[in-house]
Amino acid sequence: MPIEPPVLSVDQLIVDTTDKTPKRILKSVSFDIHAGETLCLVGESGSGKSVSSLTAMGLLPKRSLIATGGRITLDGESLLEATPKRLSQLRGSRMAMIFQEPMTALNPVLSVGKQLDEVLACHTSLSGAERFAQVLDALAQVHLPDIERIYHSFPHQLSGGQRQRIMIAMALLLKPRLLIADEPTTALDVTTQHQILKLIRELQERHGTAVLFITHDMGVVVDIADRVCVMKTGEIVETGPVRQILGRPQHAYTRRLLEAVPSLTPRPARPVKSERRVLGVTELHKEFAPKRGLLGFLKPRRAATHAVNDVSFELQAGRTLGIVGESGSGKSTLARCVMRLITPTGGTVRVNGQDIAALRSRSLKPHRGRIQMVFQDPYRSLNPRLTIGQSLTEGPTNYGKPYREALARARELLELVGLPADAIERYPHQFSGGQRQRIAIARALAMEPDVIVADEAVSALDVSVQAQVLALLDDIQERLGVAVLFITHDLRVAAQICDDVLVMQRGQVVEYGPAEQVLGNPRADYTRQLIEVAPGRSWDFTAFAPVA
Repeated sequence: MPIEPPVLSVDQLIVDTTDKTPKRILKSVSFDIHAGETLCLVGESGSGKSVSSLTAMGLLPKRSLIATGGRITLDGESLLEATPKRLSQLRGSRMAMIFQEPMTALNPVLSVGKQLDEVLACHTSLSGAERFAQVLDALAQVHLPDIERIYHSFPHQLSGGQRQRIMIAMALLLKPRLLIADEPTTALDVTTQHQILKLIRELQERHGTAVLFITHDMGVVVDIADRVCVMKTGEIVETGPVRQILGRPQHAYTRRLLEAVPSLTPRPARPVKSERRVLGVTELHKEFAPKRGLLGFLKPRRAATHAVNDVSFELQAGRTLGIVGESGSGKSTLARCVMRLITPTGGTVRVNGQDIAALRSRSLKPHRGRIQMVFQDPYRSLNPRLTIGQSLTEGPTNYGKPYREALARARELLELVGLPADAIERYPHQFSGGQRQRIAIARALAMEPDVIVADEAVSALDVSVQAQVLALLDDIQERLGVAVLFITHDLRVAAQICDDVLVMQRGQVVEYGPAEQVLGNPRADYTRQLIEVAPGRSWDFTAFAPVA
């Protein structure tokens, strides 16, 4: 039986920068994808995964990157030789892309229904009524509830998982031969991630779509891939069926990536070194009142939202407490209440015995230095106009520390987080994502806090950098005795860094206790469900084999 030609064929692709002295970004990259097949491109940030996909879609930034060699064909048609008009025709009708962040990919001023309708209006001759019916059918196929309400909703009115389903519906609206998914589940919680992966597989089987799936999450690779290409600094170092790559990796780089994947088995319990309670939260409550209409009247039938409801826990010096749960469970609202970025509706937040829950800004200022935050995206939280030295000394000098002392401490902290001394004169854009997160940790430590609140601090990092940052946090705790409140949707990360775990659902605590008990032998059905849908649960990455 003859083998069908590939849907997408990339042959010896070379991409360079457009600088006077060009730098090679892709070095003779080759791979094929057939109908109904999912090929995963994996590798660290900067390996060339996204550049490969953008080149195929004809979306390279022309001022900075250019394809200088090789071929890309879609069903035999050359994409590198296609005119801009032809590429525009192919995008949507024959090939489509799902981006990592749907909120930036969707138009904020158009309803999602109008945006899907626009795709059909550009590529078909259907009437308005026919387009409306087809859009509703597409929304139903991605299992969205109340599809007519969704049709008329704007992107900001939907959850992250719903927005990602909208992107999938839009990408598959014209039943393209090729679907490119660039980190489509990175920012999603485990339940939504599981649903999205299942949905992509289901729609692929229904339409026979070829899928190029880009990810740094090896658990996702287990659940979605047929074949895998491992990329490093613009080259493919290893390729093969998924079980061959995960079970018998040949390249040392592939082995390092797999060994860096955190295990779902909780680490052994650490001894309690200090009984000093640095953070105590009691019966914390946060309620958001319904929004008022244009004339100041309450919108009808909208009850108050209880984002955090009667949450209590405590945290000792040198310990890490993980807060886990799905999107919308109240994790980040809880963190913002603890930090006093928002004011709780009720309950207490005691930092070193002082209740800060109801303090006003002037009374609150002396306590802010005792509790610091590390955000998910360090590039957005670091001021791009300030040098690293300025960012690290700004807080301490605002609290009265002499500049020379603050600068000397900044140099010590950069050494502590493993960055070179000259980093102090550089700017955030001159560092990688992992380095910027190290800087964000150093900035938090500059205030000599008792508690660090880390809100999804490693979720956007690839596995090897993630492992380095987690090891850094562990090392800092050992040296300085700082306590960490760690907000995450990644159960693998929680299992490897947390001493205790608190599981939240719809603003309430469903389980709380030592990590070994909560993640190793959970009592609550909800906790068990979260563990069941964790990506790659069936695979032991350190043993290069299925879970026994």
